[in-house]
Amino acid sequence: MTTHSFALHIPDAELEPDPLDPAQIVSGTPEVTGKVVWESADGTQLRGIWQITPGVVTDTEADELFVVVSGSATIEVEGGATFTVGPGDMAVLRAGDRTTWTVHETLRKAYAISL
Repeated sequence: MTTHSFALHIPDAELEPDPLDPAQIVSGTPEVTGKVVWESADGTQLRGIWQITPGVVTDTEADELFVVVSGSATIEVEGGATFTVGPGDMAVLRAGDRTTWTVHETLRKAYAISL
C-alpha cells in the first residue's frame, strides 16, 4: 500500500488470495484475489483491485464505484436493477445492497469504496 500519488497498470498487478466465505458461494468454485493499493488514515476510504473467477456468489455491498478492466459478470441487486458489466464499464453499488454476482469470465475491477 502506498501513501503518495502513484500510477498502476491494473491488468498486470499482482493480487493476493482473498478467500470467500463459503456461505457466499451459490454455484461453481469462484476464487477471489485482490489488493488494497490505498487506504485513508481513518480507514473509511479504500482504493484497490479485485478479481473473481467464474461462478455465482452473493454479497452485501459497501458504497462502491468500480470500473471493470477485464471479464464480465451479471449483477442482480435484490429489489433493484440487474445489469451486466464488462471491460470499460463503470458501476455504482450502494451500501447495504444485497447482490448476486454471476461471473461469466474472470472479472478484474478497480474500485473505490467508502465505509
